[in-house]
Amino acid sequence: QVQLVESGGGLVQPGGSLRLSCVASGFIFSRYAMHWYRQAPGKERELVATITNTGLPTNYADSVKGRFTISRDNAKNTVYLQMNSLLPEDTAVYYCKANVLTGRAVTANWGQGTQVTVSS
Repeated sequence: QVQLVESGGGLVQPGGSLRLSCVASGFIFSRYAMHWYRQAPGKERELVATITNTGLPTNYADSVKGRFTISRDNAKNTVYLQMNSLLPEDTAVYYCKANVLTGRAVTANWGQGTQVTVSS
């Protein structure tokens, strides 16, 4: 079955950096676009970044453009989110997502999330 496992979250000061990783299994990773979402307390889950199966193009939420970079290594079945110049408003649980064709249906698959806290 599809599994997505995020890691790399933690506590960081404003202006700092973190790199999140999401290791995928149970599907042919190189065939699918991958997404990073985040959900802050009391807010809806929002799309942060998307990368196609080949690595280009990429798309970002306006709030993270120029600060975050999504990338992937298809040989390692891993998608990354490099987060620089972090702000307190980036505090959230970050999730990776893959929409995978299973049988005749496309299903949304989520990881368990990794907490990112930006605070001094």
